[in-house]
Amino acid sequence: DAPGILYETLGELAKRNINLVKIESRPDRRSLGRYVFLIDLEGHREDDHVQAALEGMRSRSSMFKILGSYPMAVNSSP
Repeated sequence: DAPGILYETLGELAKRNINLVKIESRPDRRSLGRYVFLIDLEGHREDDHVQAALEGMRSRSSMFKILGSYPMAVNSSP
């Protein structure tokens, strides 16, 4: 933990022009006063630029876990 670490971590997305769609903070059940951040972003974990961003984020995080990576829904009009 350090001032600005969330800003720096999310900067990995901005450097690669990856859109942050959603961010949530949750209290860490293991440590009072600490938080876990959950993010949704545009892109798939197999995309080269997303992989690079995730590795950059992993290197700045004390805990890093990918919960899933799914194709984006395509809105089809009749």
